[in-house]
Amino acid sequence: MLRNLFDNHNHCEFSFDGKRTTVEASSKAAVEKGLGGLCFADHCDIFVPEQTLTLSPRSNDLVDVDAQQNEIDRVQGLYPEIKILKGIEIGMHPRCREQVAQVMSKHNFDQVIGSIHYIEDTDPFFGSFFEGKSWQEAYRCYLETLYNEMSAWGDFDIMGHYDYIVRYCNYEQVDILYKHFSDVFDEIFRYLIHNGKALEINTKSYQNYKGRQASLDTNVLLRYKEMGGEIISFGSDSHDDFVVGTDFAKYADLAKSLGFRWSAHYEKRQLVQLPL
Repeated sequence: MLRNLFDNHNHCEFSFDGKRTTVEASSKAAVEKGLGGLCFADHCDIFVPEQTLTLSPRSNDLVDVDAQQNEIDRVQGLYPEIKILKGIEIGMHPRCREQVAQVMSKHNFDQVIGSIHYIEDTDPFFGSFFEGKSWQEAYRCYLETLYNEMSAWGDFDIMGHYDYIVRYCNYEQVDILYKHFSDVFDEIFRYLIHNGKALEINTKSYQNYKGRQASLDTNVLLRYKEMGGEIISFGSDSHDDFVVGTDFAKYADLAKSLGFRWSAHYEKRQLVQLPL
């Protein structure tokens, strides 16, 4: 079954935060786990809040796309049994849309992830975004920002980790549930379905982090399917080679049990779907 699964969300030595692994090491791990392929979608966050730059000075280092893609070509020759795809993870933000368009015009990618990492000029990783907000306010703000930015930009294939915000919060409520934000989810799903974009199951969101562990709300997937959504992408958000493909069999089985038939990835920005 894993031969039809691609890990579409990996970071390597070309991401500012991916120095713990390499294209070659993560590709070798994908082969050993029996995956059909993987994509390196290294970070491109052009806008970075001042707080983050102070605490993590390299956080605005942009991926060297040419070097990354040359290394992917080299490693693809070492592991012809899998497909190694060329991607990028764009950090969406209203202050950098023009610069993002320039990056996109200069390079060719197999697939592009659109994500939100910074919100309200803060970095959720460091916690200040949550100050003075209830969990309902924080999660709604994140989902609404995600919808607004992806619909304003649009030049992506996969909507990255809609539940990223729960990784670093300090609330007792650690799950983003469809029932609490059904109106925003429905707007997100309409956009994805109408424009042929993928909904990502990001397995990193459901790993233990400092003793807290979120769960995937199956009602999110069920509503997406009910509205006509079929395009599901799997990503580990790996920054280490041993994380590649984490829990893919588990979440592929879950998606299949809910009626989804395909796993999705993109090659040269064209949708490819393989049976689950």
